[in-house]
Amino acid sequence: MSKKILTGKVIKDKNDKTIIVLVKRKYSHPFFGKVVTTSKKYHAHDSDNKFKIGDDVKIIESKPFSKMKKWEVVIN
Repeated sequence: MSKKILTGKVIKDKNDKTIIVLVKRKYSHPFFGKVVTTSKKYHAHDSDNKFKIGDDVKIIESKPFSKMKKWEVVIN
């Protein structure tokens, strides 16, 4: 099974080696047919502390780094 890759925007970078990424998704509501936008925050591992607030990043599933941190930033 392949690992998921998500694209989002950095909204917090205060913690050491950790960023919080906001990922927005759009989908069609099954009954009403309207387009609905949902968002979710992911804690991602940033080993070099090089990403700042407002950066667009890609994150990939990885081994758990901590209780909340199960994603890692993809180096482009």
